[in-house]
Amino acid sequence: MSVGSKGLHRWSPWLFISPWLLGLIVLFVYPFIASLVWSFTEYDLLTSPRFVGVDNYKRIAREFIRGEGFGKALWNTFYFAAVSIPLSTVMAIGLAVMLNWKVRGQAVFRTLFYLPSMVPMVASSILWLWLLDPRDGMVNGVLAYFYETPPLWFQGMQEGVSLPTPFQFGSKDGLALMSFWGVGNFMLIYLAALGDIDASLYQAAELDGAGRFQKFRYITLPMLSPIIFFNLILGIIQSVQAFTQVYIVSEGTGQPAESSLLISLQLFLTAFRDLEMGYASAIAWALFVILATATWGLFRSSRNWVHYRGGRL
Repeated sequence: MSVGSKGLHRWSPWLFISPWLLGLIVLFVYPFIASLVWSFTEYDLLTSPRFVGVDNYKRIAREFIRGEGFGKALWNTFYFAAVSIPLSTVMAIGLAVMLNWKVRGQAVFRTLFYLPSMVPMVASSILWLWLLDPRDGMVNGVLAYFYETPPLWFQGMQEGVSLPTPFQFGSKDGLALMSFWGVGNFMLIYLAALGDIDASLYQAAELDGAGRFQKFRYITLPMLSPIIFFNLILGIIQSVQAFTQVYIVSEGTGQPAESSLLISLQLFLTAFRDLEMGYASAIAWALFVILATATWGLFRSSRNWVHYRGGRL
């Protein structure tokens, strides 16, 4: 083999992955570094960035303490995640367990429950706007038979609402309800995990006199715990990244009274409506630190409740 062919052979792997490397550098590495630099500047996208030190981060701290701006958006995002993630997890596991029963038409039921997650986000958001319309929506049409004043959903908020019913739901609750529409993705993962559980475990439990609840509590849930852990991390990330549905239901404003202003929408409006790219970059990095901390805490806690076949994590 000649020297030239040896050199070509040595560099050929890099040539093959060069499109991916170029995309990684242009679409990830450069924006990642640029946003960190911009977070210490005042930058309106029209003029050159001006270095301001940690002023953007001081502003974030002030708004967090006062509960306005970043603090308000962070609270809305936390509320949305705290409601949607646990309920979606319970619903996905419940559906997966029921769809794992050996009944006639099992494949049809699985398909029907998974189909909603394939509907585009824009279409499903418009659908939920109609379903949760306070006056003409189907949901309130049903609730009207039981309660005199149904919820306002996307036209109201929790804070300061005084309804003569136990349903004082607002925009954030509507967004959480919308998230259940795509629970089929998680359900499919749990369904695959259920099929991977060794049947001998249930047979041994039956010999010991365990009932259906005991088998679910001491076999199914522990065996599903790695999948629950995985889906919890995905759920946290998706809650922070939720944007399309929030933009549509609030018409890109986060109204009413910023009750649907999640952190993703606030970051977008700060950067491209207010042209405060420096401050938006600081928000992105603050969010990165918060998300990394939450993920780290989840990993730390997983030692106590996530069970693997070869032992705990």
